[in-house]
Amino acid sequence: MDIPDSSFRRRLLIESLTLLAADARSQVAWLDRHGVVTDEIALDFAHAFDMAEALVDAGRLGPGVLPDLREIDAVLGAMSGAENAGRWTREALSVDEGWSRTRRLARRVLVAELGDRRQPLPEISVIR
Repeated sequence: MDIPDSSFRRRLLIESLTLLAADARSQVAWLDRHGVVTDEIALDFAHAFDMAEALVDAGRLGPGVLPDLREIDAVLGAMSGAENAGRWTREALSVDEGWSRTRRLARRVLVAELGDRRQPLPEISVIR
């Protein structure tokens, strides 16, 4: 079974994982280049993660990566809320254990799916 736009949706997931997997310095540079806030890293993943199971069902994503994707989603979810605002600063990308954990998991998924975690950071268009 193929889902509409499955290759596009897979690309969105891979791009969101690429950004999550990047080192903190690269993430900050990406945020600066695109003029967006740290939350965008998690929001991009959340949008792409919503289609992960359908991508597995369509044969566009290996089922073995779902546990890591779910854990990334859980870690980012646990970091949300006003009481965790300090975890969403650019500085936190370098020191927060949640960001470190999502980085390791994203790297593992990229290796499983692409054979290498090092991918070019995605370009985005921000509509203002």
